[in-house]
Amino acid sequence: MLIEDQDLVLFQGDSVTDAGRDRENDTNLGFGYSMMAAAWFAASYPKQRVRFVNRGVSGDRSKDLKTRWEEDCLKLQPTIVSILIGINDCWRRFDQNELTTVEEFEENYRFLLSSLKETPVRKVILCEPFVLPFPEERRRWREDLDPKIAVVRDLAREFQTLLLPLDGIFNRVAAQRSPEFWAPDGVHPSPAGHALIAKEWLKAMQCI
Repeated sequence: MLIEDQDLVLFQGDSVTDAGRDRENDTNLGFGYSMMAAAWFAASYPKQRVRFVNRGVSGDRSKDLKTRWEEDCLKLQPTIVSILIGINDCWRRFDQNELTTVEEFEENYRFLLSSLKETPVRKVILCEPFVLPFPEERRRWREDLDPKIAVVRDLAREFQTLLLPLDGIFNRVAAQRSPEFWAPDGVHPSPAGHALIAKEWLKAMQCI
């Protein structure tokens, strides 16, 4: 198991991580995979005193996460950091014509990871951004998102982090049951989708 007693686990990202959390309550984890993973861990290992913190912000792109990284990561002194970012870097191209190039995405992401070198962080897990082919127009996003997923994979290898291949995982299960079952708009997970992320996250952390 990669999570140890007294760890502070930080979940970072956009709306998929945010999941309706109460910004006025630092202990609130929202209603998504962060809460589910933390609850599952606590029920499985009640003697482990581990603190889970959610700082996901709906609508964030990689540049937004970079802007608030000092306040919402480094100052918290986490020992484990989980990052899921990138779908809005893609989405804004298609709904607002605001392009984030692959180079800009990599530069922003590299900044996040480089800043962790001289911190108490012991483990980092990078979660791939993902999209499912529902509605049909989401298929167009692949040309923009796939290179960004490749960046996440390359950085995981370069920085020797864990990698949670969510795009592959979601598209695999979408072959078993329709994409909208897992994410009604192709992006935001259903309760089953969030539970899937939580389960795969805990497996990656060797907790189940």
